Amino acid sequence: MRRQGLWVVVAQVFVALGGALICYATRGQLASISALIGGGIGAAATLVQVIIGLRNSAEQAPQAVVRGFYRGSAMKLVVTVVLFMLALRGRHLAAAPLFVTYVATFLVYWVALARTFRTQAQGKY
Repeated sequence: MRRQGLWVVVAQVFVALGGALICYATRGQLASISALIGGGIGAAATLVQVIIGLRNSAEQAPQAVVRGFYRGSAMKLVVTVVLFMLALRGRHLAAAPLFVTYVATFLVYWVALARTFRTQAQGKY
């Protein structure tokens, strides 16, 4: 599970970089930096969730794995809020690219989660 979680983070980083490149080509440097920050917030928060929530998950009872997942999700929320506060306080950013790229990384997370559940339901996991 942890390896799969890390692949989600890598996919989110690629989405953030792609969003930044698209914004640079269409709207300029400020939009590009904003998109990169938004995508970076999404990827960083997921990385925290993977590190905290899936720590030693293979060796634990199912209840402990679920508690770890909830702990990781809570930390993901905290990290997301703190990083958005820092990003919005510290500099002038373009709001649309910032939030659109963040949402794109969030969608990567949910698509990966949905695929995991579908694979488990089919017994292939």
